[in-house]
Amino acid sequence: MAKLYFRYGTVGSAKTLNLLAVAHSYSQQNKRVVVIKPALDDRFGREMVKSRAGLEREADLLVERDSRLDPEKVRGANCVLVDEAQFLSVAVVDQLRQIASEFDIPVICYGLRTDFRTEVFEGARRLFELADEISEVKTTCFFCDSRALFNLKFANGKPTRDGPAIDLGAEEKYLPSCARCYSRHFSTDV
Repeated sequence: MAKLYFRYGTVGSAKTLNLLAVAHSYSQQNKRVVVIKPALDDRFGREMVKSRAGLEREADLLVERDSRLDPEKVRGANCVLVDEAQFLSVAVVDQLRQIASEFDIPVICYGLRTDFRTEVFEGARRLFELADEISEVKTTCFFCDSRALFNLKFANGKPTRDGPAIDLGAEEKYLPSCARCYSRHFSTDV
């Protein structure tokens, strides 16, 4: 039976690069891959899945919070890959679970675990509840050599916990941080 996978990491941990490498590997073997991404992520173009390393690929399916995934769009695929899975609704994650189980297609989701306030995203929470296999895509803290756990947001050059949970950006706004450095940025001594 195929599995539902959740591969999570902080900003800058090469999650999308991993997704694109898996897509490339399947394509090199003449296997069909379906790439899905949330429509709200338009940082690199609405349809584009792009890594910070410059690799890119057009998404096959864009999903909204209330999307109903058409089984015919994935039927016969060898693998389904999902970028920015933290932005998915519970209903969409439930449908991905169903695709893995009923169509015997591996579904590999990549995304953040938590937002910049260290709160779990809805899509990530559901994936933690339903995924057969969960693994971390690791990177180091921007400020030291410890393992990054959190996404530190900056506004006007200063760390912040203000703003909506979904606030799209890249290195100009977010940096990977270990727990110690994250806390230090919000202490009164800094």
